[in-house]
Amino acid sequence: MATEPEAAEPMVPSLVDRYFTRWYKPDVKGKFCEDHCILQHSNRICVITLAESHPVLQSGKTIKSISYQISTNCSRLQNKVSGKFKRGAQFLTELAPLCKIYCSDGEEYTVSSCVRGRLMEVNENILHKPSILQEKPSTEGYIAVVLPKFEESKSITEGLLTQKQYEEVMVKRINATTATS
Repeated sequence: MATEPEAAEPMVPSLVDRYFTRWYKPDVKGKFCEDHCILQHSNRICVITLAESHPVLQSGKTIKSISYQISTNCSRLQNKVSGKFKRGAQFLTELAPLCKIYCSDGEEYTVSSCVRGRLMEVNENILHKPSILQEKPSTEGYIAVVLPKFEESKSITEGLLTQKQYEEVMVKRINATTATS
């Protein structure tokens, strides 16, 4: 008597996959492989994270520290939001730096917002435990939360790639690196 192969368990989508749309910004500010991922919720809030291909997540680097101090006069930690209209929030452009990641090998990476909007919060947990940025980049290791203007909420995805487009970019990168080696 032949046994029937068991049907594979259906994959239950994660919370992120269920409620957020992933958008990608490859080679931020022209820096090769420094890709960012923007998780956009249906209520238009965007969570800024590192993409899977970012060097901090790829090459087994050790994060020494993370700093939200952008310049002598600007710290993202000083962002204080209050009220219905989010008064006091810092306004960000697409290229505005959110934080700097310092690795033990001396490398330094600047994470940009990639979307225009108001800075709602930064993830202070990664300051105390930088390893969660590498362990759980899409959930507990997020960088910041940005709220785009309502009028711009549809246009913020211009210049960003969908999951499928990003995967095509990754395949081209892999093919280019294997062709040169």
